[in-house]
Amino acid sequence: MSVIEEIKASFKSGSALIKLIYINLAVFLAVSLLGVLVDLLEVNYKLAPVYWLAVTANISELVYKPWTLFTYMFVHEDFLHIIFNLLWFYWFGQIFLKYFNEKKLISLYILGGLAGAVLYILAFNAFSIYNPSIPMIGASASVIAIVVAISFYIPDHTINLMFIGPVKLKYIAIGSVIIDILSITSSNAGGHIAHLGGALFGYLYIMQMKKGRNIAKGFDRFMDKIFSLFKPKPKVKVSYRRPINDLDRDIEYNKTKAEGQKEVDKILDKIAKSGYDSLSKKEKELLFKNSK
Repeated sequence: MSVIEEIKASFKSGSALIKLIYINLAVFLAVSLLGVLVDLLEVNYKLAPVYWLAVTANISELVYKPWTLFTYMFVHEDFLHIIFNLLWFYWFGQIFLKYFNEKKLISLYILGGLAGAVLYILAFNAFSIYNPSIPMIGASASVIAIVVAISFYIPDHTINLMFIGPVKLKYIAIGSVIIDILSITSSNAGGHIAHLGGALFGYLYIMQMKKGRNIAKGFDRFMDKIFSLFKPKPKVKVSYRRPINDLDRDIEYNKTKAEGQKEVDKILDKIAKSGYDSLSKKEKELLFKNSK
């Protein structure tokens, strides 16, 4: 089996968590390779794939690229950026899937990413210290939504962190949010603001889930419809039935007649032993029918 075939088999058999990781890696490789080509040819920056995939807070530009609200959460340019995001996603995604199904993981990933993009756009247009034209990429908002959601669902669940030791999930989530709040005026302000949007959605999502309400129910249905378009349609099984000939009809008739006669004989024996009145209504009807 070739490497490509192994990757295809792994993707096909993997969980939603594995599929999302593969998608992020595939986009990273494609964007990186095309980016190198663009740099070598020294062409217009608008031909770079990141320009068409990254989300921007510039409304006049965003209206022409609305899909970037969705695509940005799968795009990375820096190797350490994608490794850090995917490791967090893998660790906390595995814990999440112990308590929730794969559909909820996908919904939370996408909706958390969208919430991050919305807060980023609002903040960069509301405060003059930000430049709305600075684009944003990365799965961080989606990942932090899952981190916060599972951390507040099982807050006292403990994991071991390198150099630190056992730490409860709630402290990891709270610490991450505090770091993002303190970093909203840093050089990566857009990313940290998006993290807060994802974290807020993750918190609201899980708090409502604890009350038995799924605020992503409508989106779940929408995703079901989308995925159904890509599911292979079941093959219609055609079965061949041999036509019934006269001999078959005779055999079937004689078999039915013999079974009926057995029932009549049992009824007659019952009459001989206990009299006609001992028969049930069904037995009387059967006897009357056969007497004709």
